[in-house]
Formats: sequence, structure tokens, C-alpha cells
Amino acid sequence: MTRNEFLQIAFGSALSLTAFRTLGRPTQQSGPFTLAPLPFDAAALEPHIDRQTMEIHHGRHHKTYVDNLNKAVAGTDMAKMSIDELVKKIDGKSPAALRNNGGGHWNHTFFWSLMAPKAGGQPKGRVAAAINQKFGSFDKFKEEFAKAATGRFGSGWAWLIVDGKNLEITSTPNQDNPLMAVAEKKGTPILGLDVWEHAYYLKYQNKRPDYITAWWNVVNWDKVEELYGKAV
Repeated sequence: MTRNEFLQIAFGSALSLTAFRTLGRPTQQSGPFTLAPLPFDAAALEPHIDRQTMEIHHGRHHKTYVDNLNKAVAGTDMAKMSIDELVKKIDGKSPAALRNNGGGHWNHTFFWSLMAPKAGGQPKGRVAAAINQKFGSFDKFKEEFAKAATGRFGSGWAWLIVDGKNLEITSTPNQDNPLMAVAEKKGTPILGLDVWEHAYYLKYQNKRPDYITAWWNVVNWDKVEELYGKAV
């Protein structure tokens, strides 16, 4: 074997190894929307939400929504909008790629902000008073919210929204949210729970009610209070 033949084989093997190592590795789609880091370590919500679920949920699912949203808005006026502006423009005539991925990006960014390590407990302040006034008690509110979350057939979200000055519990399918014109019940979300199976299946399998019960232990009520104050 000549030296040149050896180098060709070695170089080809190196290229193959590089291709194997990068196969399936996520790449950031260029565009106006980006995937922000989680506001906490991926393991910070354990034992209620496990590290692997958080890593896959954020690093793969959310990232895919961002990448596909950038493709969907490329060359359009929506590429100049904020994600808040964009989702409010989504209606029944919007392309599925825009609706699904725009909603997916907004919903997940919102979802991460609503959780924190060593959180949970009960709300305080104005939002606590509003919950008690609307639902009778915090426990009753949790029951009604859990009904919306478990009752959502297939994939979707449960929400606590502000409609005018009133609190309402609602749910949406897929990656829709109450800001969209397509929402059956519109309002400003101040709390949201992802009930897609990828949010809980690794740890809870098909036991969605167990996931919902555990999730209350990581709800960031300080953030909910902040969002409520802005909404009213």
C-alpha cells in the first residue's frame, strides 16, 4: 500500500467517524427566534420532574419548535415580530407550521418561567385572594385545574387566565394558547401546564394525574403573582 493510499483510507475513516458522531446532533436553525437556556439546572426540579425529561423536553422538543418556527417565518413580515406579537396574530387561516411551532415556542418559554426549585406551596398576595374569591379555596382551584388538565383529550395545555379582571380555567389542544384568535376561551395566561405525553411519560408513563399532582410542588407562585399584577 502506498503512502497516498493509506492517507486516503485514514482520511475517509476520519470523515466517517465525524459523520457518525454528529448524526442526529441538534443544530440551531438560524433565524429571529432562539432557544433560551432553562432558568434552572435540568435536575433542579427532581424528584417531581426528572433530569432526563427536562433535557429532552427543552433541548429537543422546544428546540424543534424554534427551528421550525424560524423556517416558517423566513422571508415574511412575521420574522420581524416578537413571539408575543406573532401568537396573537395566529388565526384559523394561519399555516399549520406557524400555528404549531409559534405556539410551541411561546408555550414552552412560558412554562419554564412558571417552575422553580424549592417552590410550590400556596400562592400569596393578590393572586391568592383572587383564586379564593373565584373558586372558594386554593384546594378547590387545584381540583378544577386538574380536571381541565386530565380532561384534555390527547395533547394540549391547561391554563389559568385573566379575562378582564376575572380568573378562568381553560384548556387548549396541541400547541394553541389563549392568546390566539383560534382559542375557544381567550385571555391572558398566568399559569399553564403542558400535558403532552413527552412532558411526563418517562417518569409517570400514562399516569397524567400523578404528574399533575407532582407539578404543584414546583409551581413558581411568585411568577404567577407577577403575571397576575401585569394582567389586571
